[in-house]
Amino acid sequence: MRASNDDRERVAQILHNALSEGRITVAELEQRLDTVYAAKTLAELEPPIADLPGVTLSGALQPAQPRAVDTRIGGIPGSQNSIAVMSGASRKGNWVVPPNHNSFAFWGGVDMDLRNARFAERHSTITAVAIMGGIDIIVPDDVVVDVNGIGFMGAFETEDRNGASAIPPPGAPVLKITGFAFWGAVTVIRKPREQQPHLPGGRAA
Repeated sequence: MRASNDDRERVAQILHNALSEGRITVAELEQRLDTVYAAKTLAELEPPIADLPGVTLSGALQPAQPRAVDTRIGGIPGSQNSIAVMSGASRKGNWVVPPNHNSFAFWGGVDMDLRNARFAERHSTITAVAIMGGIDIIVPDDVVVDVNGIGFMGAFETEDRNGASAIPPPGAPVLKITGFAFWGAVTVIRKPREQQPHLPGGRAA
């Protein structure tokens, strides 16, 4: 039988739980998530969780209870491009990430911060290309992120900072980051979500 997006997400959530329990390493998580998100059939979803205790594919794919829509999903999409050619570009604060966003840096730098962003749809893709430049993408740790770019004489990497360790809640936005770095770097940085400062009276700033 063909696998659905929900099937893949349920198996991915099991793998995130296994990481938090210390059963698999970060490298193993990334490798297994690549297999999960590339799976076309239900049979292909079984190997990534086959060695985890108390887990079966049939149990993992049981229909979940109806879940609330994540409040970060929805809105009018922002720009589909962030381009820096011998210059800089920045995407920060309250903005809506479109389903597909292209980021390009040539002899320049792009800074993207998604900690206060919304997502037009639950599944989004950022294609990042850095040529003799740099692209930094900060992602809150309560978003499911899948990084699978390529570095050639450059780096395409993921870092956890400031104690990032949160397990994304059910229904969380899913972000895929792909692309290419040549004599440059694309760095995906997971951080805890920024807390909004509050004014007297309990109002958010």
